[in-house]
Amino acid sequence: MPPDYSQRLVVLAHPRAGRGQVGRRLPAVLAALGPADPLLLPATTRADALRAVTEAVAADARGVIAVGGDGTAHLALQAVAGTRVPLGLVPLGTGNDLADAVGVPADPPAAARAILADLDAGRTTTIDAVRIDRDGPERWYAAILSVGFDSAVNARANRMRWPRGPRRYDLAILAELARLRTYPLTLRLDDTTVETPALLAAVGNTRSYGGGMRMCPAADPTDGLLDVTVVEPVSRLELIRVKPRLYSGTHVDHPAVRTYRAARIRVDAPGAAVFADGEPSGALPLLLAAVPGAVRLLGASGQPSS
Repeated sequence: MPPDYSQRLVVLAHPRAGRGQVGRRLPAVLAALGPADPLLLPATTRADALRAVTEAVAADARGVIAVGGDGTAHLALQAVAGTRVPLGLVPLGTGNDLADAVGVPADPPAAARAILADLDAGRTTTIDAVRIDRDGPERWYAAILSVGFDSAVNARANRMRWPRGPRRYDLAILAELARLRTYPLTLRLDDTTVETPALLAAVGNTRSYGGGMRMCPAADPTDGLLDVTVVEPVSRLELIRVKPRLYSGTHVDHPAVRTYRAARIRVDAPGAAVFADGEPSGALPLLLAAVPGAVRLLGASGQPSS
């Protein structure tokens, strides 16, 4: 028999996330949330976690608190998007781009206190989310969906068992640079079609991914629109030169970069990997739709933290 989740504040956390720091700091986060009597969801696998958080939302939980990084937030989003159950974010992952984009305090205890303040005041902040329409269960993302080079790097890094930590991604980048591919990209942007060869494309509800790379620097998660950044073919050396500019968002001024904006987007690029919020997101083509106000947030200002 599942626990009684009705009007309980439930906490979703993977102790090994963030290279183990979630497990090390989870007791302090739970203590900070103590006045709201939080209930830690029983989950040992990703499937268990999704099942538990879905049951909690269906049972009218008071709120879902995702303790970790973008992957944990993405999982919680699958249950709360489009419902009245609010989501709180406590950033403790290797990537906390969503939390940063919506104004969550970077310090975990401060994030927990902000959540409690909103609970006490009966206050939430709403943001858009993106519904991924395809065969099978409904899926959502809140930050950026990427297609092409960056997703290929992510997929390769996920397959690697050595080394651990950031070095794995560095090696994956080098491997994908060695086999740099151009994809035939087709975008249906509301009523306009764009066809172009591309190294990568990103469809953003918020501005950054990968721990602060501002791929879609002008994205606003409250405007009902999606920002698209496309990088057309350049040499390996030029791609390496442009990459650092992602952290300031100035890459959009490069002549090989194109930007667009639309509410509904059909994206296709045969052979390209697809990741949303850093998680594998099936196969192309996909139809993406911005859903205004789909998520209610606790402890967020709605404005970027930095």
